[in-house]
Amino acid sequence: MAEMLQAMTALGARSPAVVTIGPLTVTERFDIAFASVAARRGQMARLAKAAKAAKVPLPDPARYQGGTPYCAFWVAPEMWLVEAAFASHELIAAALKDALGDTASITEQTDAWVAFDLAAPDLSPLLERLCNVDFPGVPDGYATRTMLEHLGCYLVRLGPGAVRLYGPRSSAKSLLHALEVAAASAW
Repeated sequence: MAEMLQAMTALGARSPAVVTIGPLTVTERFDIAFASVAARRGQMARLAKAAKAAKVPLPDPARYQGGTPYCAFWVAPEMWLVEAAFASHELIAAALKDALGDTASITEQTDAWVAFDLAAPDLSPLLERLCNVDFPGVPDGYATRTMLEHLGCYLVRLGPGAVRLYGPRSSAKSLLHALEVAAASAW
C-alpha cells in the first residue's frame, strides 16, 4: 500500500508549478524542508554556540542568511525559520534537535508552508500591488512578515529581481492566484 503513495506539491500536483506572466516567473518550491527554532529561556548563548558548530545561521532581525546545509531567517525575538534541501534533510527537525539539543524548541514546519520563488528584472511593480514592503528600499537578505491578499506571508529579498515568498500551505492556490492577478495588472 505504501508504495502506491505519491508525494504531492502544495498546489496538489506531482511536480512543482512554474507560471510565467510577462517578465515574471513564479516557481513553486517543494524541495525545501522547514523547521522553526526558538531559543529556550536563558539558553541563547548556548544555542548560538551549538548553531555555529552545526552551520545553522541565526540572522539578526529582518534578515535572511544563506548557507550550507542550512539557511534561515529571523521571525521573532530568539526565533528563526530554518530551511534545508528536502532531499538531504527530509527529517530537518530531528537533525536540528540532534545538533542543538536542549538549547532550543524545534518544530517541523515543512508541510505548513508553501514557498514560491519570484523572478523578474524588477519585482517592484508586482510587490507594490500586493504588500506594504518598500521593495526598492530594502537590501538583499531582507526578510519580513507581511500580508498578501489577507494571507500572513514571509517575504525574503534574495536579490533585486529575486524573492522567496512563504505562505500558508492551505492557501497555496489563493496565493498563486493573487500573484497571477497582480502580475497581469503590473505588466
